Amino acid sequence: MNIRFLGCGDAFGSGGRFQTCVEVKTQENRFLVDCGASSLIAMQRFGVDPNEIEMILLTHLHADHFGGIPFFLLDSQFIHRRENELVIAGPPRTKERLKETMEAMFPGASQSEWNFPLRIVELEAGRANDFGNVTVTPYVVSHECGSPPFALRIQCDGKGLTYTGDTEWTQSLVPAAKDVDLLIAEAYYFDRKVRYHLDFRTLMDHIDELRPRRLIITHMSSDMLDRSGMLHCECAEDGKTVQL
Repeated sequence: MNIRFLGCGDAFGSGGRFQTCVEVKTQENRFLVDCGASSLIAMQRFGVDPNEIEMILLTHLHADHFGGIPFFLLDSQFIHRRENELVIAGPPRTKERLKETMEAMFPGASQSEWNFPLRIVELEAGRANDFGNVTVTPYVVSHECGSPPFALRIQCDGKGLTYTGDTEWTQSLVPAAKDVDLLIAEAYYFDRKVRYHLDFRTLMDHIDELRPRRLIITHMSSDMLDRSGMLHCECAEDGKTVQL
């Protein structure tokens, strides 16, 4: 399993980083975890062909995590002339919210007849979903976003990857991340407690419960970026590649 951070920034572009978008490439599959508003730009920056992306998994429906999908879809329709199926899998209301977002950003686009098969799957919390050789299990976390927010545990190539999405500490992160090969965890602030977001100090206070084999922190504010060189922890960077 090869993992590349196409974007690891927060909603406000702290540090000049692209918004959340993680590319996962396995022996047989290639997909994205989240697709923030800047993701198509990031894909071009790092040489990712959108037609090779088979699936987009969404943790939650905030623009910095799913706002790139309208651009992705229109690029697939008019620029890259996609023919193969695209699966978008996310929380309940994904289909409705995507239609609303498409219409707000590009009036009339929500009525498009796509030239490629598009399948939108709304995930059920706690239920494992099989997408070919990829198994995705969502866990409800704590982040106000108009629909249930998820941490996603992903199994493929015999390895496990968990991404917390955006969330304050909640016990559901334990089954979502326990003993996983790689945990990608939000660490928005260093020790400042902000509702609906996870700070680094709280994450470290619970790391013995989670026991990931490897930890990479992401979605960092300027507060965290200013401290990143002093942290004894692996940090995400746009373009960073990890192999499991």
